[in-house]
Amino acid sequence: MIAYALLGGPKEEWPIDIKDILLKAQNNHDLIIGVDRGSLLLEELGITPDLAVGDYDSLKKAELAQIEHSVADIRYSNPIKNYTDSELMIRIAFEEYQVDSLVILGATGGRIDHFLVNMFMMLNPDVRQYSEKIVLLDRQNKIRYYLPGQHKIAWENYPYFGVATLSAVDNLTIAEAKYHLENYSVAYPQIFSSNEFADKGKDFKLSFAKGMVSVIFSKDLERFYHLNN
Repeated sequence: MIAYALLGGPKEEWPIDIKDILLKAQNNHDLIIGVDRGSLLLEELGITPDLAVGDYDSLKKAELAQIEHSVADIRYSNPIKNYTDSELMIRIAFEEYQVDSLVILGATGGRIDHFLVNMFMMLNPDVRQYSEKIVLLDRQNKIRYYLPGQHKIAWENYPYFGVATLSAVDNLTIAEAKYHLENYSVAYPQIFSSNEFADKGKDFKLSFAKGMVSVIFSKDLERFYHLNN
């Protein structure tokens, strides 16, 4: 089972086809999760989440009452807590609902501190074990996470990708892409941006010995839609 979680990020950063994505998930009986205000935003899309998680401090009393009335499984977090609502949601999805993978929407845009929390929460040891099964998706980007080892990165319909080290990384190699990197080690987060797949449909290889890496598939909207229409 796949889980789809909507956070409270600005609507202008959502995938254009977000409603289609979520309706398809609903029809497939996948798990749909609202995180804090994301639960209300799902209701506005005409989709009732299966699970709601949050401290709900961004909701008015009437809005929270609406969520409490419609959602079958609602979890309340403490506003003063060690885990963010997103981290708590991830643990519930994988540990209690035992989902196979998780797509997180509404995690980017708006407040930079919120985006950085969502980007870097995969380093939390309690979340890290699930990181390779998690995708962050917005209108221009798809972000995947990788732990040490050898990885074959499947072709995605994005003109660019960047490889970001989220921690100290040893022996990072990017092979069979347009731009190559071999056995590079770095002690701090660094981004190798604007790389490209060597050819349409052709995968590339990623390997490293220590740390955590994210691959950010991205598109410039105007150029992307011009090339695909």
